[in-house]
This record gives sequence, structure tokens and C-alpha cells, in this order.
Amino acid sequence: MLSRSPRVYRTLCRSLSAARQLSDVLVRQKTSGHTICSQIVYRKPQPCDFPSSANIYQIRYFKTSAHHRDEVVTVKTPAFAESVTEGDVRWEKAVGDSVSEDEVVCEIETDKTSVQVPAPAAGVIEELLVPDGGKVEGGTPLFKLRKGAVAAKAAPSQATDAPPPAAETSPPPAAPAATPPAPPPPQPAQPKPVSAVKPTVAAPAPTAAPGVRGESRVKMNRMRLRIAQRLKEAQNTCAMLTTFNEVDMSNIHELRKLHKDAFLKKHDTKLGFMSAFVKAAAHALIDQPAVNAVIDDITKEIVYRDYVDISVAVATPKGLVVPVIRNVETMNFADIEKAINALGEKARKNELAVEDMDGGTFTISNGGVFGSMFGTPIINPPQSAILGMHGIFDRPVAVNGKVEIRPMMYVALTYDHRLIDGREAVTFLRKIKAVVEDPRVLLLGM
Repeated sequence: MLSRSPRVYRTLCRSLSAARQLSDVLVRQKTSGHTICSQIVYRKPQPCDFPSSANIYQIRYFKTSAHHRDEVVTVKTPAFAESVTEGDVRWEKAVGDSVSEDEVVCEIETDKTSVQVPAPAAGVIEELLVPDGGKVEGGTPLFKLRKGAVAAKAAPSQATDAPPPAAETSPPPAAPAATPPAPPPPQPAQPKPVSAVKPTVAAPAPTAAPGVRGESRVKMNRMRLRIAQRLKEAQNTCAMLTTFNEVDMSNIHELRKLHKDAFLKKHDTKLGFMSAFVKAAAHALIDQPAVNAVIDDITKEIVYRDYVDISVAVATPKGLVVPVIRNVETMNFADIEKAINALGEKARKNELAVEDMDGGTFTISNGGVFGSMFGTPIINPPQSAILGMHGIFDRPVAVNGKVEIRPMMYVALTYDHRLIDGREAVTFLRKIKAVVEDPRVLLLGM
């Protein structure tokens, strides 16, 4: 119940007058293209004759939320891992390109892997703040994105939209020759966006004419430079020595042949030979802890590990990467196969993170998938040893005094002779040979 005093009556009339002026302002702002309020409804104004309560205006919906359209945001370089300080930018998009939310705008190639930078929202690339191939650190501004905008489409050319000209009849002989119409002015060539030109691995040179000799130069990417640096450091630091042996793959072949279908049905992954060698390496590393150890060159100490993290070398178009399978000593064949498949899939999709490759106490490199028969791998520092697998070939071997044809594989162990003696190295390799040739050794704990 409102008071009937003249003072309250005058105050109420002033409030209603101010509300009417605010309504006029809001209407003008809305018609100018800036939506400030949503749904303001007033009853038909009537004279303010007190005391009738029906003459009081009612305001139903009133919101002050603003729509920030065409907002420009600056996207920065994501933070790198502790062991990575900088990277090179490779742009996937150009200025003016439309992007959707989470679409990759650029990749930052570091020493170990590539980091994808997605768009935080849908919009249009407003400006690239770093040139293609430029070096960036964590937190460096990369590009500006106008959120919610849409790239303007180029107008179709007249030549494409114009209907085909109708067939013209030849003029009578007496008529003068018709002057041909002037050709339409040439359309300006549309510049090719940077996103259309994507750096790839050097394409083979076109076939040259006989007797013509040519060459091309391609800049080394950061990953290849880092690989070269680490391998040279290994040669300069480690006293590398390699020992060899051969493995009869008959039993593991038969095991895989008998159980591969049931294994696939139960674990939803194929049974390969890699899991046998990874498990055998973990078994041998526990048996020979010196191979799983490392020299701390700063403190001049030997660091022994009671866990086994095996790096598996994977070849990618950009270079060799070594993702790590951790705590292999606690895993069975199915766990190892699933881990290898998951890491291989991430490597093929270029989704490996630095954390996937940090650490590792031992490395296995399988050159046999490319048909290698024999080779000496190089240690992956700061590790102390690496196992090299090679191709499986049928060869004649002596079995119980008879010559038989068996599927054989040469294996090589390169080790740091500063830490590992020949006795440990040979014993380690023979342990791997024993486990792969007869996996029942694992069940017996031998």
C-alpha cells in the first residue's frame, strides 16, 4: 500500500519519468546495432493520477549482459617442457583464413617433438605476429584472432558466372564485318595464401634430361639437428662397443601362430614379436643391473635403477623418436603390445608430447621392419646400452648335429664400455636369446 502523501506522489512521478527516458535511450541504442538490453515491455503510459495502482508502469525483463562481438584475442605460445626452451613456427593458416574452435593454426617444432597450437574459438586470423620459421619461446605472442567473424568470400569471376554466348549466324555477304567485342579486362590474380603452401619433406627432383645434373638444398629441421647433435655427443662421450648374437625365432613363431587369434579376440590387439623382445630385455636388465645403470658425469657416480623404462625407436617423416614404455618389469605381453600400439599411433599422428619421450633406461631399435640384416646401433644418451633387432631370414643352422632351415635373427647390443664390461654385455644378450627362443623361461624365473 503506497502512502498518500504529496511528497511520495511527486517522488513516484519523477521515477516513472526517468524510466521513460531510459526506455527511449535503450530503443535508440538497439536500433543503432548495439544490443544492450533484452525485452523491455511497458504498459501504455497514462496520466499519473494517484492513487490508482493500475497506472504504475511494469518492467518485466531487464538484462545488462553485453554481447562482445568481433573481439580480438592474442594467442600465445604454450609452455614447453623443462628440457625444451624454444621452437620453430610452421603456419597452417594465413591472415584472413577462417578457423573453427580447436582447429590447428600452427605447429611449433621443438628439439624433441611438434606442439600444435589450436584456435581458442571460431573466427578469422587477423594478424600473424611471428614469421614462418621464426623462433619462439613459451609465452611468445603468435597471432591475433577475431572471434566470431567470418572470412569474406571472393566474388566469383565474370567468366565463370556469365552464361555461354548464343550461337551467332554468319552475317550476309554485303554486310560489313562485325567488329569483335573487346575482351573483358583480366581479373587480378588472387594471391596464394600461405596456408596453401605447406612445408613438406623435400620432394624428389623432376626427371632431368640426359646429361643434366642438378641439386637442391633443404633446411634441416630442429628435430634432425637435435638427433645429429645427440648422436655425435654419444660418440664423443661413450666408449661404445658392440657384441652380437643370433636368435632362433622358431618357437616364438609357433607361439604366435597358435595364439594370435585368441590373443586378438581377448585383448583387441595383435600379438607381435616386439613384445617378446621388450619383455626379454626387461628380464635381462633386472638380471644385469649394470646395463640398466648410467654414469653421472657431474658427480662421477653410477646410478642404478630398480625399475625398467624402455625406449622404443619409431621412425617418422620428421626423424627418429623414442617414446618410453614405463615400468616394463610389471607388464605382460598384452600390456606391452597395447603400449607399443598407443605410442606408435601417437607418433604417426604427430601427437607425441615431450613427456612421452623423457627418461628411459634402455632402448630397443628394430631395423628389421625395413629389411635390415645386420647393423650396429648407437647409444641413446644418457643411457648406457641399446639393443638392435634385425630382419628374420631363413638360414641353415646346426640343430642336434643336423642341418636345418630355421628363421633366424641377428641381434646386436651396443654398450658403454666405461660402465659395462664384456661379461655383463654378453650375459645380457644371451639372456635375451634364451627368453625369446623359449618364453617358458619367464614362467620358471630363470
